[in-house]
Amino acid sequence: MATLTAWKFPTPEGAEQALSTLERLQKEELIQVMDAAVVTWPADRKRPKTRQLHDLTGGGALGGSFWGLLFGLIFFVPLLGVVVGAAAGALAGSLSDVGIDDEFIDDVRQQVTPGSSALFALTANAVQDKVAEAFRGSQAQLLHTNLSSDQEERLREAFSDVDDDRPVQV
Repeated sequence: MATLTAWKFPTPEGAEQALSTLERLQKEELIQVMDAAVVTWPADRKRPKTRQLHDLTGGGALGGSFWGLLFGLIFFVPLLGVVVGAAAGALAGSLSDVGIDDEFIDDVRQQVTPGSSALFALTANAVQDKVAEAFRGSQAQLLHTNLSSDQEERLREAFSDVDDDRPVQV
């Protein structure tokens, strides 16, 4: 079973430091990182900067259209090459089917603000006590949605018809 997590950090550098921790934990086989994206928001910027972590992704990767839609919904901007438009409404409905509801989006929107950062990760097979120990003292705030196998499959199906090279239009 996969878990989609959103880690919020009180500094713009916090998510990058957390990514280094996740990379180390993956090398130690304490967690499997299937896909991830980082949001950094320096205090002097109007919008956050995002990037998908292609180097950590595996067969379970969600893809740019997932991250683009999620960040578009959270931050009201089209990111990662996806223009959020009319199709976003239908895809957003699919997000609620997999546990990413308005409450999750609103929580992230309110908490990831200028001067902070966030790490979003789809992970599996975590040794929870070791992972928690590795992040102790990092000032990370964890928001998470657990995805059942059925929910994960429905999420993948929701995005399987979207061509990653083609923007979703209004």
